[in-house]
Amino acid sequence: MSAAHKIQWPTIFEGLRAMTWTDVPSEISAGITLAALIIPLNIGYAQVAGLPPVFGLYAGIVPLAVFALFTSSRHVVASPDAPISAILGAVLIGFAPIGDPLRVEYALALALLCGLLFFVFWLFRLAFLSNFLSRAVLAGFITGLGIEVLTNQARRILGAAHSIDGSGLAAIAGHLHGAMATSVNTTGYFVELIALFESIPHANLYSVAIGVGAFIIVRLMKGYAPKAPAALIALILMTVIAALFGLDQKGVKVLGAMPSGLPTLTLPNVPLIDYLRLLPGALAVVGITLCEALLLVRSCSRKHNTRADGNQVLFAYGMCSIASGFTGSLVSGPSASRTAAMDAAGSRTQLSSLVAAGTVALVMVFFTDQLAYLPTAALAGVVASAVLNLIEVKELREFWHLRRSEFWIAIVCLLSVLVFGPLQAVIIAFLLATIDLLRRASRPGTWILWEAPDGSHFIPEQTDAAPEMPGIVIYRFGASLYFANATLFEEEVQNLVAQAAIPVKWFVLDAEAINDVDTTGEETLHQVLTWLAKRGVTIAVSRANPSTTALLRHYHLSEVIGENRLYPTNRHAIAAFRRETGKRAGE
Repeated sequence: MSAAHKIQWPTIFEGLRAMTWTDVPSEISAGITLAALIIPLNIGYAQVAGLPPVFGLYAGIVPLAVFALFTSSRHVVASPDAPISAILGAVLIGFAPIGDPLRVEYALALALLCGLLFFVFWLFRLAFLSNFLSRAVLAGFITGLGIEVLTNQARRILGAAHSIDGSGLAAIAGHLHGAMATSVNTTGYFVELIALFESIPHANLYSVAIGVGAFIIVRLMKGYAPKAPAALIALILMTVIAALFGLDQKGVKVLGAMPSGLPTLTLPNVPLIDYLRLLPGALAVVGITLCEALLLVRSCSRKHNTRADGNQVLFAYGMCSIASGFTGSLVSGPSASRTAAMDAAGSRTQLSSLVAAGTVALVMVFFTDQLAYLPTAALAGVVASAVLNLIEVKELREFWHLRRSEFWIAIVCLLSVLVFGPLQAVIIAFLLATIDLLRRASRPGTWILWEAPDGSHFIPEQTDAAPEMPGIVIYRFGASLYFANATLFEEEVQNLVAQAAIPVKWFVLDAEAINDVDTTGEETLHQVLTWLAKRGVTIAVSRANPSTTALLRHYHLSEVIGENRLYPTNRHAIAAFRRETGKRAGE
């Protein structure tokens, strides 16, 4: 194995870099807030997957800590979330019904299989796939996720006692998305929107007051006391209010009793042949985690001006999934809402995740009764405030003013998240980005160059301008020559020569920007050279880099051009032109 392809083993504690002792208080505060978010949300996502609530609680202990130790991102939080839980529920329904003990076994086997697949993606360093997703794709995708999470939290704040429940949403989803949707999070954004509007007439005013109050507290403290743990203060205050006034007796939903105890080592009892049947579902989970995680990592890195190795992030998710399979935990993925909540709480390293894991463990053992009065509407208000940071209205406005094509790419990506879901949206976004890339690559910048009067430099002009130096054309092609732009190259060369007012004697190709030539480009270049030679035009190439020169020799094009016609600069080419044409003129 060559040095370039050696396995780069990940290092632990990368997510804790740049942490100082002054950061510890804010990290601890953020970690406790994260634990307060994890407990109720993980229970809900376990129910989405049709698994016992304890599956979600255990995901906030060992898997969370393992990811924090191995990831290279300081900000992304690994936790069960809606898309992964939805896929998990859809996959498991084909193996065991809800309530069947076998469903738990297959869920653990799926987690182990996801871990192995993550290791494969890490081994072959496939994190580079996220590089093909542009800034516009990133903004549209994250904004779509933010809108979806915000809508979900708004419905939680309403706390409607007579709103559509899971079975009602599944019935609506049966008409919209097919029979596989079984819960609120498997039915898509527009079913959530329908449920939200259905809930408004039945909203619980106490629940609305709790949720909106938490939201306002967080927003005000962010403006007037940005260093204070606003989310934690809001949660404590609303819990005290709910307990003092007995709001749980007035329709405000609270967490209620929590199961206690720590996770133990588990081994899934599943036939080996069934792992092959689980493979498509595991690929779906890994695929959506790959896309969402790398997009979220890039978003956080860009926002905080940090760097994270995407391949090590994949390794961390592999370790996290293995830990889930061995500790009876729900599969974790990138949580945009909890990442945003930690950012709003002032977290800047993975210490907050480690604190959260320790806090959840302590709560599971000693303090489950104290969480009974925590209103879910208050949690929804905190998360709703946090995900506002994910909705990139400013960036979309910037795209509109700077480049309309990227604005529409972002909008299509945003709508794709809401209409088709995150995984399909990334596929659509990737195709859009690829099409946009090919569109721009097929029309690279091209110029003709003419020498300045004092001979100090060359001045570029559009290719439709008449050459300033009669008898010679210096043509700069601004990209590698390949199948997407070869036709443009051929058409422009022929037009420049055929439409010149004074017959062209020399044609110089400035190849500085040509870093590669594929076989289609080679064929086109050979045809152009033959066409020029038939018209008595001398062909020369200037400023070609060593790799391009090697390609010309490999394709035997240098034999057509002539080794003596490969010039290091355009000045050398013009000097040769003047010597030879002057000699011929003298004769």
